[in-house]
Amino acid sequence: MRVDQDWDYPEVTQASRLNSAGMGAIRIALLFGSAAVALGLIVAPIAEKQLQRSAGLGGVDRMTTGSIGSRDIYTMRRSVLQSSPTAVCIMHTDGRRSGDCR
Repeated sequence: MRVDQDWDYPEVTQASRLNSAGMGAIRIALLFGSAAVALGLIVAPIAEKQLQRSAGLGGVDRMTTGSIGSRDIYTMRRSVLQSSPTAVCIMHTDGRRSGDCR
């Protein structure tokens, strides 16, 4: 491109300057956007750990459990006196017992 062409076609030069300025703005927006996403991925787990510590939920599993309704009501008992640590005694409301009951 010759120097005197800038004077002959000012709209071409102006358009190319606006085009390069627009690309620069897009690059800056992408840079800050990716930095914000990376910061969010790093800060979120740290903030959750701090929240758990401050709430006193150190090693507590906060999963909620439930049960399905049943007509049979029973009591499950475990004792250190049973034959094995995994042995369970099931006592029904009508007096029946099943499992390892002593």
